[in-house]
Amino acid sequence: MENQKQRVYDALNKLNIKYEVVEHEPVHTMEDMDRLGLPAKGTLCKNLFLRDAKGKRHFLVTCDEKKTVDLKSLGRALGAGNLSFASEERLEQYLGLKQGSVSPFGLMNDTDHAVEFFIDKDLGRCKSLGIHPLENTATVFLSFKDLDKFLWDLDVDVMKIKL
Repeated sequence: MENQKQRVYDALNKLNIKYEVVEHEPVHTMEDMDRLGLPAKGTLCKNLFLRDAKGKRHFLVTCDEKKTVDLKSLGRALGAGNLSFASEERLEQYLGLKQGSVSPFGLMNDTDHAVEFFIDKDLGRCKSLGIHPLENTATVFLSFKDLDKFLWDLDVDVMKIKL
């Protein structure tokens, strides 16, 4: 699994993106990350992998860990109707990720661009964002602008929304 993280680091290095990595024990919740003191390094991001009621559209939504996301109003805002969390099988199929490791970096594995990516506009004001590099044993801290650059290189449409 170590090569998964390395794929992210290699892609960031190729783009000359400045980042900091904090290696840590596997974390499964935002509370686990808080307990490790990671918020001191930057804004930790909560990443939600969602699907519409028919399972035809899939969404990755990234926001500050402290934000509460109302799935009903988000579904209306995205024109997607009722949203629910996608299954572990779908997470693996679309983003090549395991539960607890959801991250915008997973869009590296979405070569068909089947997942719609939305990021909270408020993250643009944060100095540094903390997200997993495809697995939950490390957190990468980088700027909003550099995350955008990384996703632009993947040809991902980054849709900024107000949550």
